[in-house]
Amino acid sequence: MELLSKYVEFKNGKKRPDSKGSIPVYGGNGILDYTDVANMQSGIVIGRVGVYCGNVFLVRDKCWVSDNAIKAICHENIDLGYLYYLLSSLHLNERRIGTSQPLLTQKILNNIEVDVPGLTTQKKIASLLGLFDSKIKLNNEINENLEQQAQAYFQNLFIDNANSEWVQGTISDLGTVVGGSTPSKSKPEYYTKDGIAWITPKDLSINKAKFISHGENDITELGLKNSSASVMPEGTVLFSSRAPIGYIAITSGKVTTNQGFKSVVPKPEIGTAFVYYFLKYNLPIIEGMASGSTFKEVSGSTMKNISAVIPDTKTLGFFRDFCAPIFAQQKILEEQNQSLSTLRDSLLPKLMSGEINVSDVRF
Repeated sequence: MELLSKYVEFKNGKKRPDSKGSIPVYGGNGILDYTDVANMQSGIVIGRVGVYCGNVFLVRDKCWVSDNAIKAICHENIDLGYLYYLLSSLHLNERRIGTSQPLLTQKILNNIEVDVPGLTTQKKIASLLGLFDSKIKLNNEINENLEQQAQAYFQNLFIDNANSEWVQGTISDLGTVVGGSTPSKSKPEYYTKDGIAWITPKDLSINKAKFISHGENDITELGLKNSSASVMPEGTVLFSSRAPIGYIAITSGKVTTNQGFKSVVPKPEIGTAFVYYFLKYNLPIIEGMASGSTFKEVSGSTMKNISAVIPDTKTLGFFRDFCAPIFAQQKILEEQNQSLSTLRDSLLPKLMSGEINVSDVRF
């Protein structure tokens, strides 16, 4: 075992420049902006402070690393791809210090002990794990293309060519607005790993997928009975109404949520697709109607009374039929990505520890 400092040089990032350009600016949660200068040619970006402390990003081209992140520059004795997977396996978030403001320091990173194989083995390990990430990236690109098609059709049908004769209504005319609830945390019997799906805004911040079926925790029948949470059907459009406002996802099964949501169960004649893109398109308006002194929140009554134009049934049918195969394909690819991620993450520690010899793996 040797110190990580033998293989990597760690440096804190710097305040992001004001200039605009095509070079990405990285923070603890990925790309924040774009500028015209760089302070790293290639390397690893690590979240340094706050909620994103310990996040790890592989950057193969020049970028700017902001002051809430750390840049990791490879020495000649370590492969960049291997370093990314090595750092990903070290659970850096658990090594942070501080409570109110978590912090990951260069000293902590430099003093981590690691067992690093030779460069040839490093590159084989990085190549194997990279196959999973390449497929996940391809699936995401396909899904993004499909998403742009659906958004463009929504824009064309309901914004650019809106019919002046369509009825003016509210979100309540699109579906039923449903809040959520949190069963008492002091009752462990209210929570389980395999029960009734219970979603929080945090789950949507971690899971960037369009479709969601479960969060980090489920609740039990007893937990449901002793709270005001409601079970919502597949096809419900989840909308986080506070901390933060505007996470949007579609349920791929029956779910409940905590009180951080004002979700919409679409009317059958309206459909999930229209409600989903309506909320995405009108997010700035909804955010602007939030209130509160401690933190902004969209109340149930506010959500129900957001203005909405109700298109005719025929046009809604066109849109629903157009989106049906798109949503089905997106869901398949998201599920495939989840399986790939799970397999990659199970292989990662075994390859890093030598439990699995990469020379024995055919790929």
